[in-house]
Amino acid sequence: MDVSTALSEIIDKPKQADLDKCVHCGLCLNACPTYRELGIEMDSPRGRIYQMAQVAAGAPITESYREHIDLCLACRGCESACPSGVQYGRLVEAARAEIESVTKRGWVTRTLRNFVFQILLPSPALLTAAGAGLWVYQATGLQKLVRVTGIANLFGMGSREALTPPAEIPFFFREIGKTFPAEGKQRYRVAFMAGCIANVSFARLNEATVRVLQRNGCEVVVPAGQTCCGALHVHAGIRDEARKLAKRNVEAVFAAGEFDAIITNAAGCGSTLKEYDELLEGDNAALRFKALMKDVTEFLAGIELAPSMGTIDAVVTYQDSCHLSHGQKIRKAPRQLLAAVPGLKFREMPLADMCCGSAGLYSVLHTGLSMNILEKKMGNVNLVKPEIIATANPGCMMQLQAGVRKWGRGTERVMHVVEILDEAYEAGRKT
Repeated sequence: MDVSTALSEIIDKPKQADLDKCVHCGLCLNACPTYRELGIEMDSPRGRIYQMAQVAAGAPITESYREHIDLCLACRGCESACPSGVQYGRLVEAARAEIESVTKRGWVTRTLRNFVFQILLPSPALLTAAGAGLWVYQATGLQKLVRVTGIANLFGMGSREALTPPAEIPFFFREIGKTFPAEGKQRYRVAFMAGCIANVSFARLNEATVRVLQRNGCEVVVPAGQTCCGALHVHAGIRDEARKLAKRNVEAVFAAGEFDAIITNAAGCGSTLKEYDELLEGDNAALRFKALMKDVTEFLAGIELAPSMGTIDAVVTYQDSCHLSHGQKIRKAPRQLLAAVPGLKFREMPLADMCCGSAGLYSVLHTGLSMNILEKKMGNVNLVKPEIIATANPGCMMQLQAGVRKWGRGTERVMHVVEILDEAYEAGRKT
């Protein structure tokens, strides 16, 4: 039996061994954004695991169960708090896959989901077309008009419209398949995973990532044939489609040669990319891929940085991306990089590792709760009065930008850590 056939026969549901690790101690409760917000046991990690165990024992999958599992942000903050090592992220993703396998959706919902997950996200052409339409909406001033007049509020879409990502032309799709030489002596050869939506909405971040890697002696290859990482699919329980994307990405990277590391600048994508061995169970190439996979902050903090940075005279705070701090257990690296920037004054915000409410598509599907969580996050940001809010995930950046507009002072810049490094290196060139 080949790997593809074996994967098609995997039954996705929470494993009993994972469920049994939970001793229901409750130490996860305060680390859970939905429990902190709602105070409902069934919307806590412990409560959700109890429900999963009941389903595993033969209880039916009810609408109530679907709602409680769906309301989870999958931020994995509970994993950091858990003394028993419960892999909650793995459990909730498996539970959603099991729910997906038995759920009969209406024609409209089914068609929309199929379009987004199976057609749009893996297609550079369709994402480019969608991005072009978004750019027109923003460049013509229509978005500004919608926001000033509050028209979107009449249709109950005001909060969702506020989360609309930017369209940054030219899109980064044009760089896929290219190789960028190292500046100075080459020390490393790395592959860069550019993402899907990021090619449209964070094209400048992708370019900054390439420049910083080049500046630090990396030959940067953007492998042709790469596609969406599948993180949004995994979070939605669409694991079979995620497996197809994972296999395609693994093949695309290794077709481009040998690398010292595979790099992503998106913490949410990185968690899934580092778990390809779980998606592609039994695939040796996926294990090799995982071994090489690095978040860009993780990689840069592990090498000797090029010293030619100029001064950035600003106060910065850092918002931990959930999938970087809780999923990948990377907390020191981003702060280490910020500390390396001359002139930058760092102030730690309270509860920096508490979710901002973004969580992939969560802010679109559960906007009200997402905004409540974001409002509390911005309260903590405002306590330290930063000029720059740094983070390491595009989804967090969009969420925090909306937070600045609604609850901030309006002058804070929301930046990825690697964008700050890029700005510092550019300042160094000018001095």
